[in-house]
Amino acid sequence: MANTFLYFAYGSNMLTRRLRKRTPSAVAIGTGFVEGHRLTFDKVSTDGSGKCNIEPTNDPADCVYGVLFSIEISEAQNLDEAEGFGSGYHKSAVQVVSPTGAQMAVAYIADNTNPLLLPYDWYKEFVVRGAVEHQLPAVYVRRLQTTTSKRDSNERRRTRNEAVLNEI
Repeated sequence: MANTFLYFAYGSNMLTRRLRKRTPSAVAIGTGFVEGHRLTFDKVSTDGSGKCNIEPTNDPADCVYGVLFSIEISEAQNLDEAEGFGSGYHKSAVQVVSPTGAQMAVAYIADNTNPLLLPYDWYKEFVVRGAVEHQLPAVYVRRLQTTTSKRDSNERRRTRNEAVLNEI
């Protein structure tokens, strides 16, 4: 474990096959939640849509569920690049409450948000499928499923991402 770090995925990277395209060593080690935060889809993306963010609320009743992954340190830069570290997200240590106890993990938090943004349908589907794959609470999954989204007008990008969703 000395050559790995814990990563808390709460958005599209919860879908293991998507994350492994970015960091092949990623292994899901459990699920958990971060207290005092809420999930939003308001991170300003270069493609004109909203991506996931965890926004602090300081209300312990609010929580964001996600997946803890162990990733080799040698792949940290791959994840940084995929997440837009330094140009959209910054890294923060978060305390993740899991069935085995609280653990510290790295999470990416948005630098620039806009509450008027909507996620693309395909992006929301990555988030939903990751939540289902890792059996996050049903009420949380339903909330993700009912999040308003929009169709991506860029057919090439939409087709490429839908192909990843349709891989078996």
